[in-house]
Amino acid sequence: MSTSYLSDLEIARQTTMTPIDRIAEKIGLSNDQIECYGRFKAKISFETITQNQQTSRPNGHLILTTALSPTPAGEGKTTTSVGLTDGLNRIGKNAIVCLREPSLGPSFGMKGGAAGGGYAQVVPMEDINLHFTGDLHAISTAHNLLAAVLDNHLHFGNTLRLDTRRIAWNRVVDLNDRALRKIIVGLGGAAYSVPHESSYDITVASEVMAIFCLSNSIFELKERLGKIIVGYTTAGEPVTASQLLCHGAMAALLKDALKPNLVQTLENNPALIHGGPFANIAHGCNSVLATKLALKLADYTVTEAGFGADLGAQKFFDIKCRQAALQPSAVVVVATVRALKYHGGIELKDLTQPNLNALNTGFANLRKHLENIRLYGVPVVVAINSFPTDTEEETQLIIKKCSEIGIKAAKSEHWAHGGSGAEELARIVVETIDKEPSTFKLLYPNEMPLLEKVETVCRKIYGADRIVVEKNVRKKFEQFETLGFGHFPVCIAKTQYSFSADPALRNQPTGFDIPIRDARVSAGAGFIVVLTGEIMTMPGLSKSPAAERIDIDENGQIIGLF
Repeated sequence: MSTSYLSDLEIARQTTMTPIDRIAEKIGLSNDQIECYGRFKAKISFETITQNQQTSRPNGHLILTTALSPTPAGEGKTTTSVGLTDGLNRIGKNAIVCLREPSLGPSFGMKGGAAGGGYAQVVPMEDINLHFTGDLHAISTAHNLLAAVLDNHLHFGNTLRLDTRRIAWNRVVDLNDRALRKIIVGLGGAAYSVPHESSYDITVASEVMAIFCLSNSIFELKERLGKIIVGYTTAGEPVTASQLLCHGAMAALLKDALKPNLVQTLENNPALIHGGPFANIAHGCNSVLATKLALKLADYTVTEAGFGADLGAQKFFDIKCRQAALQPSAVVVVATVRALKYHGGIELKDLTQPNLNALNTGFANLRKHLENIRLYGVPVVVAINSFPTDTEEETQLIIKKCSEIGIKAAKSEHWAHGGSGAEELARIVVETIDKEPSTFKLLYPNEMPLLEKVETVCRKIYGADRIVVEKNVRKKFEQFETLGFGHFPVCIAKTQYSFSADPALRNQPTGFDIPIRDARVSAGAGFIVVLTGEIMTMPGLSKSPAAERIDIDENGQIIGLF
């Protein structure tokens, strides 16, 4: 089956979707356990989640999909996650895929849609890529409600004695808009509000998003929201959302959004899509609620973590698994021939040309990611996401080099053939889980000092020589520990394109330092955000963003989405 003449959107539209109540039946859910959003989308009720959390049924196997360092050519983690899930179901296994919700930022920016691709997609593709069930809008609104209440508190006397120079809560929007990175609010005089500096982040970098994805219940969500630090008093004491009496209203806005979303793959297998933090500037994983539910409903749960394994997988292990007590059974690292050649020094325009020398050189990037996964004690398999320009000789070289370090690799053609193209990968993953029991362990203990945690990640995962921390940033870490946050894990915001903080350094660079330029406490999410290099929490649009190609025709059909 060739996809050369069809776009992802055209392929999705040719699919015959199964009514969502029948998809729910596949995983043992009845009509009264789901809340339908039209014919092909549903949310799963809190009662169902609670029932499954309390059941004695053992958890299924948790499989993480991650990748080597991203390149402009794209690697296909979501596509591989969907293809692997369809492949597992094809070989007789009961499998569910758990994914993040796409952000409108990349959908209208550089990346385009994020619901898989080719014949390995989740549908309804247009809905998922655009407003879906409104979850990201609810998160944006809850975040901005807290900002509005904070400014209202300043306007009416500031009884909590917030220092306007130390306000830590900004606003968010689910779009790429570099003009909002630094702003001043409250202009216009006494009738308006108190002027102070502020900023916008993209919604997927919001602490509310992180809290949303890490909470096990609506009650935990409300408690975590109350712990959000909005700023500090003139005496240096933190002021929280609960002191502003705002966390209850925020939880009310998020009540329906917190219910996981049920959709389907092109092969009519169940997919849970819920939550959507980026992995370069946030923790990069879908919701704990969706993952834990899938583990009770299926024998195999396939999930993904954003960008390369140095970001998404590391945060999946050290933040999500730490907080949610999850035990991953296996990791699939996605690699492509063209990505390895790019890391081997070949430019984008020449990646379709065979080049075994560049492939051999670029393998160092993949090898480092595989070594990192092994630090966590989890078995690993390499999925070679196949492209039409790959040669058999190039594919076999990757398989051979993986075999030399004791790791199995499989060519996967899910993009062109759906689940049938991923059956070999599915069999290898199942065989690996059966023969190599996971001995999962965290990279660092809770009691390790915060800066040592940062240095541990930078040295062991990135391969840095050292971290460089300015005096004022060191004081922030000391303050966080004094305030009782020293046991938190660290969430490092770093470019996704390199192990280093310099996006131009490809492959496996050596002899570099990681500059730590700022740190923020996310008290509700339960981690410390560490900003490195020039990473931004509000992306900008490219010179020619996807928004220029997205349109709607006279029949109301969306075109150009992907």
